[in-house]
Amino acid sequence: MSVRAIIVGAPRSGSGKTSVTIGLMRALKRRGLRVRGAKSGPDYIDPCFHAAATGLPGVNLDSWAMPPALLDALLAESADNADILVIESAMGLFDGIPSERGRSGSAAEIARRHGVPVLLVLDVSGQSQTAAAVAKGFCAYDPAVRMAGAVLNRLGSDRHARLAGDAVRAIGLPVLGAVRRDPALTLPERHLGLVQASEHADIEAHIERLAGMAEASLDLDAILSAAAPLSLPAGGRAAALRPPGQRIALASDAAFTFLYPHLGRLWREAGAEIVPFSPLADEAPREDCDVCWLPGGYPELHAGRLAGARKFRAGMARFAATRPVHGECGGFMVLGRGIEDAGGARHDMLGLLGHSTSFLKRRMNLGYRQARLIAASPLGTAGETVRGHEFHYATVTDAGGDQPLAELADGQGNALGPSGGRRGKVSGTFFHAIAREG
Repeated sequence: MSVRAIIVGAPRSGSGKTSVTIGLMRALKRRGLRVRGAKSGPDYIDPCFHAAATGLPGVNLDSWAMPPALLDALLAESADNADILVIESAMGLFDGIPSERGRSGSAAEIARRHGVPVLLVLDVSGQSQTAAAVAKGFCAYDPAVRMAGAVLNRLGSDRHARLAGDAVRAIGLPVLGAVRRDPALTLPERHLGLVQASEHADIEAHIERLAGMAEASLDLDAILSAAAPLSLPAGGRAAALRPPGQRIALASDAAFTFLYPHLGRLWREAGAEIVPFSPLADEAPREDCDVCWLPGGYPELHAGRLAGARKFRAGMARFAATRPVHGECGGFMVLGRGIEDAGGARHDMLGLLGHSTSFLKRRMNLGYRQARLIAASPLGTAGETVRGHEFHYATVTDAGGDQPLAELADGQGNALGPSGGRRGKVSGTFFHAIAREG
């Protein structure tokens, strides 16, 4: 396999990885290269920015949630018909959860398993030579994870660049980029992370600005040389999730956006058809579909429109009477009786499940999840375990009286109790499913 790969990593979130990654992707595309993007961990927003920057679909690579064979298969697919694969790390490069070797969820696991070198983005604001101490720690922490070079980010002056750069080069790590501090390069954020690419009114112009930064501030030739041929162990593919039906009605608009890219692709490859519909446009799932899936998103920002979407509400009730319906996170909230928005206004939802949720008093729920299914649902069969991720600020104000869908545990197997709800053919959970346990 001729494709080369590099990981863009950093000591922590907020170091500027995403801006450097997007700028690098578009700058390489400008050179005529076929660039594919990937994101380590469960972040479902960044792959959309990667797709916007490269013109090719992004993917999540999660060593905790995905069995190794699935991880290998997704990497192989991402490398297909590409010249270079740019993988953006989640959080800090080595950040994951305590787990068996190879299954922590960190980007370092991908670097180690697949021989991918790391381009280390260092936010050097408020420091100079100390950047070398941080870089040296990264070089020494795990010899199996190779640092290809550093990008010094948020520099304040030429002198700042010289002091930090000389110190980093003195430990033997090449400096492959020096980026000046510029607020115009920052992407807007919301409580779940970046505002989605589809919501960024000026996304193309912003990506072009980042590409200009990359061309002016990164040594693109050296970065291309530092990228290494991707190493992929031989083996078969493990399934992510089986298609929940032959023809899947998928809610898809500004309120329902968080479906992991690999799920839709693998469902199609397994022979399923995905039929999108827009609740915000007052559309109902098509009658010729045999299952309906409401993914996560930001329904709280559109709760009034959803409450007033009569055709959507009537169509969902009609569909759920005879066919399975499943909702994840935001979709789960819409299946409930009502959503209280951040201003305290309550909006009636579908009422296909009995719970109610609120954003008035926000509380972050974050982490990997293992869900042993109590009953069959579009997620899988009874007794099966699904791995996924939970990230939301909503609270349950009324649990309702539905039966739970799953027994939940955190990423280390600590029991969290029953979770989700099921009533008739309707089910839902707060967690986003990524793959079957394997």
